[in-house]
Amino acid sequence: MEVKAIAKFVRHTPRKVNQVLTLIRNKKVERAFEILSFLPKSAAATIEKVLKSAVANAGKVKDYSNVKVKEAWVGNGPILKRVMPGSKGNSRPIKKRTSHLTIVVADVSTVGVSKKGKIGKN
Repeated sequence: MEVKAIAKFVRHTPRKVNQVLTLIRNKKVERAFEILSFLPKSAAATIEKVLKSAVANAGKVKDYSNVKVKEAWVGNGPILKRVMPGSKGNSRPIKKRTSHLTIVVADVSTVGVSKKGKIGKN
């Protein structure tokens, strides 16, 4: 069973969020929580919240040992455009980037099983 959680308009740049997501992709949820709790990146707290939400969406899971982060990706959100004063009366643009974050968790027993029942990539 695959379940996903989505966080939109997150005030972190997609590039920095993707650095954290690469650390938890295809890991078990227990291990992903350990990695995120000790990571000094600011996006780790937001990703941890989304991961908790995805696990909660999976239902009453008491044991995280059989749940795995199947997919995790980030996309570009809207860019907030601001202006800062520059030299000689000019203005300098500032782009405050946002991102849309999606995490998919799946049961380990169902990961890698296709619709025909064969083990392999779906």
